[in-house]
Amino acid sequence: MSGFLAVVLICASTVPVQSCGEATATDVFKTRVGNEMGCATGWQEIIARSEVREGIGRTAYLKTQCRRIRPDE
Repeated sequence: MSGFLAVVLICASTVPVQSCGEATATDVFKTRVGNEMGCATGWQEIIARSEVREGIGRTAYLKTQCRRIRPDE
């Protein structure tokens, strides 16, 4: 069964949005979701429970990506 991988990148406010990726992010969170909508909504709880939540909007921002997972992954 295929699904999607929601990738949540935490990038410093000094990093341009177009440059924010896994290599430049200060933190990367990944979770499997069942559909593309899950990529947009499936990560809030992860961030809310993490220590990085305090800096979001002040010193850092979030960027999300959605990747299709092949059945053999």
